Amino acid sequence: MSERMSHRPSDSAGPAPVGRPTPLTNATHTQRPSGMPIHKYRPYEAVDIPDRTWPDNRVTHAPRWLSTDLRDGNQALIDPMSPARKREMFDLLVRMGYKEIEVGFPSSGETDFAFVRSIIEEGAIPEDVTISVLTQAREELIERTVQSLVGAHRATVHLYNATAPTFRRVVFRGTREQVRQIAVDGTRLVSEYAEKILGPDTVFGYQYSPEIFTDTELDFALEVCEGVMDVWEPEEGREIILNLPATVERSTPSTHADRFEWMSRHLSRREHVCLSVHPHNDRGTAVAAAELALMAGADRIEGCLFGQGERTGNVDLVTLGMNLFSQGVDPQIDFSQIDEIRRTSEYCNQMEIHPRHPYAGDLVYTAFSGSHQDAIKKGFDAMEADAAAQGPGVTVDDLEWAVPYLPIDPKDVGRSYEAVIRVNSQSGKGGIAYVLKNDHKLDLPRRMQIEFSRIIQAKTDSEGGEVTPGAIWSAFEDEYLPNADDNAARWGRIQLKSGQTTTDKDGTDTLTVEAVVDGEDTVLTGSGNGPISAFFAALAAVGVDARLLDYSEHTMSEGASAQAASYIECAIDGKVLWGIGIDANTTRASLKAVVSAVNRVTR
Repeated sequence: MSERMSHRPSDSAGPAPVGRPTPLTNATHTQRPSGMPIHKYRPYEAVDIPDRTWPDNRVTHAPRWLSTDLRDGNQALIDPMSPARKREMFDLLVRMGYKEIEVGFPSSGETDFAFVRSIIEEGAIPEDVTISVLTQAREELIERTVQSLVGAHRATVHLYNATAPTFRRVVFRGTREQVRQIAVDGTRLVSEYAEKILGPDTVFGYQYSPEIFTDTELDFALEVCEGVMDVWEPEEGREIILNLPATVERSTPSTHADRFEWMSRHLSRREHVCLSVHPHNDRGTAVAAAELALMAGADRIEGCLFGQGERTGNVDLVTLGMNLFSQGVDPQIDFSQIDEIRRTSEYCNQMEIHPRHPYAGDLVYTAFSGSHQDAIKKGFDAMEADAAAQGPGVTVDDLEWAVPYLPIDPKDVGRSYEAVIRVNSQSGKGGIAYVLKNDHKLDLPRRMQIEFSRIIQAKTDSEGGEVTPGAIWSAFEDEYLPNADDNAARWGRIQLKSGQTTTDKDGTDTLTVEAVVDGEDTVLTGSGNGPISAFFAALAAVGVDARLLDYSEHTMSEGASAQAASYIECAIDGKVLWGIGIDANTTRASLKAVVSAVNRVTR
C-alpha cells in the first residue's frame, strides 16, 4: 500500500478526521407525505374582494358583547347547569358588566323555560340588561319562546335555521327557496307573537342567524338576510341583529374577515343592522377570527367565558376582552378579579380552566426560566426607578406598563406578584433574587445572587420539582442566618452577643465584642480604620484569617425603626463567601454579616 493510501480512514480504526461539519441544506428538511386521507377534504373558498379594507383597520373601542354561556355553553356540558349554577353564572355575568346575555332555549324543555321565568319574576335582571332566548323556526316553539319573556324589561328573540349546502341537501332536503322561506316565515311569526303576547313595557328586539354561515354561499346568505329584513323592516329605532355564525370554523381568520366585509358592504339598510360574529374554535383561531371580523365591520361578538361550548368551544370572551385591555382599549367588562371569574366558571361548568389559559390560568404570569426571571426582575426594578425619578407621589401604576414577558400587570386582574416568579431546575439567579426581594425585602448583590442560586440549583437537582418561596427562604436562613433570633437551627463557630466601638483622635476604631466562640464565652478585641476592619483584626485572635472584598447595605423599610440589611463578601481562609446581617443598627448588621460568612467557612 502506498504512503498516500495509508492515510485513508478505515471503517475499523480510530476517530474520523477533524474537519468542517456538513452544512444543512433544504433537502435535509424535506417533509415526507403523511399517508393520511387528504383526498376526503377540500380547501376553503376564497372571497373575491380585491379591494378589501379591513387589514388597515384597528379595533379602537369595545364591541357589543353577548354571553351565551347559559345557552350555547350550557348545552355543551357533560353535566348541564342546575338552576342554582345557572343563577350563579347569570349573576357573575351581570357583575362583570355584560349587557346582552343569552339565557336559554326555553322551548327545548321545562328547565330552560323555568329559569327564564325565575330571573324575570325574581327581579334578577337589571333594567339595562337585555336577555336573549333562542328558538328554531317552528310556530309552536316560537310561541312558547315568546311566552317565556312576559314581564321582561328588555328581551330579544333569536331565531336560526341552517343555510349551508350540506344541510340543505342532507338534513332538510330542501331547495334554496324553501330554506329562505323558513327564515322569512319564522321572522313573521316572531313579530306576530311578540305583538300578541308581550306588553308595551317590554323593549323587544329580534336576531336572526343563518346557521353554518361560513359554509353558506355568500350570495345566498345575503339573500336570506334580505328576506328576513323585508319582514322585520328595520329602521331608525328598530334595529335587527344579523348574526353570522362560524358554527364550524372552516377557514383562516383572514377569509372570515373577508366574508364579513363582503356582507357588510352588500347588506341594505346597513345603518339599522347590528352585524354580529359568533365564532367557534374548530381550527383554534376563533379569537383571531373575531378580532379580524371587528376590523371588517362586525359590531357585536357572541361567545362564552373561557371559550366554553360545543366541540372545541365558542370564542373566548375573556381572552377577547383582555386583548383589548392589553392594548389600552377599555373592554367595558370588568376582569379585575380574574380568579373569582375563573372559580365561578369552574363551579358552574364543572370544568377546570387550563393552567396555561390566556390571562386567567394559574401559570400565565409565572416564569420558571432563569433568563425570563432575570428580565422580569429588572423590569420591576426599572419601573420603580422610573416612578421615583418622576417625583413624589408618582407610582408604578401611573406609568405605561413595560415589564419583559408580562403583557399586563398581574395586579390589574387581582393577581399578586407572589406567583410571578417560581423556581425550579430551569430557574436562575434572577428568579431567586426576585423572591427574596419581593417577599423579604432583601436586594442581594449580583455575585451573592449567583452564589445562592447554586445552592438552590443543587436542591432542585437533588429533589426535583418546584421550589416554593417558603422553601427558598428556609434554605436562605439555614445557609446565611443560622443565628437569627427566630431560627432554631443554629450552627457555626461564632454567635455574636454584643459589641462596642470607640474611635480615637486619629480615627482608629477599637471594637470590643462579646461572643460565643466554639461554645465558650469570649471577648474579642481589635482595631482598624472602621468597625469591620477592627472586627477582622479581632477574629485573627481566634484563628480566622479574613479579608473584605465587597460590602453593600440598604434599609428594608422606611421609618426610624427600619432594619438594615448588610452584605459582605469575604476571603476567609482561602475561600470566598458572602454573609448577610440584618439589624436595626447598621454597624451591628455589618458585624452579623461577617459572622455569617465566617460561620459558613466551616460548615
